[in-house]
Amino acid sequence: MDAAQAATFTSTDDALTWAKKDNRRLLHVVYRVGDLDKTIKFYTECLGMKLLRKRDIPEEKYTNAFLGYGPEDSHFVVELTYNYGVDKYDIGAGFGHFGVGVDDVAKTVELVRAKGGKVTREPGPVKGGKTVIAFVEDPDGYKFEILERPGTPEPLCQVMLRVGDLDRAISFYEKACGMELLRKIDNPEYKYTLAMMGYGPEEKNAVLELTYNYGVTEYAKGNAYAQIAIGTDDVYKTAEVVKLFGGQVVREPGPLPGISTKITSILDPDGWKSVFVDNIDFAKELE
Repeated sequence: MDAAQAATFTSTDDALTWAKKDNRRLLHVVYRVGDLDKTIKFYTECLGMKLLRKRDIPEEKYTNAFLGYGPEDSHFVVELTYNYGVDKYDIGAGFGHFGVGVDDVAKTVELVRAKGGKVTREPGPVKGGKTVIAFVEDPDGYKFEILERPGTPEPLCQVMLRVGDLDRAISFYEKACGMELLRKIDNPEYKYTLAMMGYGPEEKNAVLELTYNYGVTEYAKGNAYAQIAIGTDDVYKTAEVVKLFGGQVVREPGPLPGISTKITSILDPDGWKSVFVDNIDFAKELE
């Protein structure tokens, strides 16, 4: 095969340097829903997303829908999966929420309520802060944090997952995934610590929000949330870096059957999955 597939780094420093320089961004977050049309209706009417594309794979018995706030080549989006005949999933305790930045939180919440959606936290300043937030739930029970961020270029701005050891998780995402720690907030009063991880500043890029609840080392993952997809220039080198830093590669790098897109899948120390996708192949998929 080509040289990229035989890539070997001379040292861990060499690997880290490459991962930091690799052209990466969060592409989409993948999860399962029980009624595609109902979810699409909620996201477009209540959360202001656009349906970007839809693909049905009858031989594999599933349908995907991609929704977001702008084109996939420049925005973080959601990829919904509907498996034929499955109308219910267990979200589990590990998944937290998706974050959506809006101009006016109160107005969004009003809309959600008017459309029969569930509001689980009324608009108001965040605990111990000034940002106005609210929480709503989609038809499957996935939580969305609505944040007041007028004019944000990236409205779909967060995926929050709970982890059992924050330092271990931060180290993994920094080294194995080449992310940077953008900020860390400890809240002893409410017994939790947060870390925002990503590939660029929070105000312009979607981030992975890791939450550690004091004393909780493990969570039930359920079967609803699937993974985050991340763009890379080289899935072969990416898999190698992940292995170097103790990550688990659950799908060796290579092309997907049916479509020639090259991917590799990995698990973090808590068992959360990420899929790295070849940037050029992904661009071709969008053509």
